[in-house]
Amino acid sequence: MTEYLKRRNLPDLAFVSTPATQKGAHLPTIMFLGGFRSDMEGTKALFLEEKCRARGQGYIRFDYRGHGQSEGKFEDACISDWTQDALDVLERCTSGPVILVGSSMGGWISLLLALKKPDRVQAMVGLAAAPDFTRIMEERMSNAQKEALNKEGFFELPNDYDDAPYIITRKLIEDGRRNFLLTGDIAINKPVRLIQGMKDADVEWQTAPRIKNALISEDVEVFLLEEADHRLSAPDQLAVLDQVINGLINE
Repeated sequence: MTEYLKRRNLPDLAFVSTPATQKGAHLPTIMFLGGFRSDMEGTKALFLEEKCRARGQGYIRFDYRGHGQSEGKFEDACISDWTQDALDVLERCTSGPVILVGSSMGGWISLLLALKKPDRVQAMVGLAAAPDFTRIMEERMSNAQKEALNKEGFFELPNDYDDAPYIITRKLIEDGRRNFLLTGDIAINKPVRLIQGMKDADVEWQTAPRIKNALISEDVEVFLLEEADHRLSAPDQLAVLDQVINGLINE
């Protein structure tokens, strides 16, 4: 059942929480963080929920402001805002150790969240994790898009997953720069697993090894899936995700 996290002077956040049963009470909660313009009703989010239920493990999925069932306007928000949303969900809707599973942009936010709350984050899984993806947007902007960004404060970017284009704002681009992580060491010393498709047209596969090299943790593994694209939602790819999470739990 969808619940709402009420926040003073901030948009309400929709979330679905599956409490642990006695069988899985000793296990860390799994927290899913979705991607850019995606929501908590996607294939990966629901797959994880099913697996956690079977283990009796606590699980939570949510929508950032301006996404899915949450309040707020997408165009008004940025990486820092969505990181604050994730932080509020972590602090107010979960307890104990947590394993973060971040998809695409959610992988970036997972890293930022782990830096903020190292006492709560036990481990992380990145699914086509996309830290610093706004840098790629900047690099690929056409002259017309740059002009629109300067004059109008936004430009439209074609969306391969929906008929409606992405609205890329100056706020998003400028805030992204303040949150870049691949410019130096990432001071996260936790187990990290990175699952990346080699046919991903949105996040180049070399991003996963770059993240591994930037992390100070020595417990980082990269899983490159030759036939996988950005979605990582095919049954065999979801099976890899399940195996990776079970491996972290058993550790």
